Amino acid sequence: MSEQMGIYVFCCIQTTEEKSFGTVEFEGEEKEVFTVHHKDAAMVAVEAPIKIYHPKKKALMTHQQVISRVMETESSVVPISFGNVFNTKEDTQVLIENLYPQLEKLFVEVRDKIEIGLKIIGKREWLEEQINQSDRVKKKKETVANKSEAAGYFDRIQLGEMARDFFTQIQKEIETTIHGPLDQLAEASQVNDTIGEKMLLNGAYLIDREKEEAFDQKVNELHERWKEYVDFKYTGPWPAYNFINIKLKVEAS
Repeated sequence: MSEQMGIYVFCCIQTTEEKSFGTVEFEGEEKEVFTVHHKDAAMVAVEAPIKIYHPKKKALMTHQQVISRVMETESSVVPISFGNVFNTKEDTQVLIENLYPQLEKLFVEVRDKIEIGLKIIGKREWLEEQINQSDRVKKKKETVANKSEAAGYFDRIQLGEMARDFFTQIQKEIETTIHGPLDQLAEASQVNDTIGEKMLLNGAYLIDREKEEAFDQKVNELHERWKEYVDFKYTGPWPAYNFINIKLKVEAS
């Protein structure tokens, strides 16, 4: 029994021209990447089976690969979240029509702009060295070491709280000395939740394409200043994932 085919969408661009973005391996087959239109808005899409798409690594990479390819030639790219597939081109056109008032505004907001990501990861040795310089922490560690596990229960809790407070202070310093200068070069910026015990900053920056080189230079300058203490994970360019506030994820019909 053959699978029912539908239209899987990657992103939306501003154009009245029917376009092809080459082919991509999708679900084990080479698929043409084409556009579906309403007025001057177009969804970039492929023909694909109608089913639930699970966010596995290869599938996510394919989704992003197509959007990155589109960004090479298009100035206004609005990303659509992973896994959206519709029954027909007509259904996809209805989607664009419903989203059109939002898309008109978004096209202006993201035109000739890219998103850059920067994660700052503290080096364990440096973090431990910094916290061990605190006299309060030293004394609390000695207290814990001299007590039994049961007797030192609340002291260990207090030690953990001290470590969290210390970590928060370092995060604030990183926001001031690294995020602050980058924010001044960006059209907009966002500090997202950190992940893991060593991440000090999880920043996203919306910048004009023309300012990408200046932004890169500033990141390199900051990295030189901080490289002995932290690692930089610098990614992009991406479409403006963190700066599109309108929820564009939609359910398959």
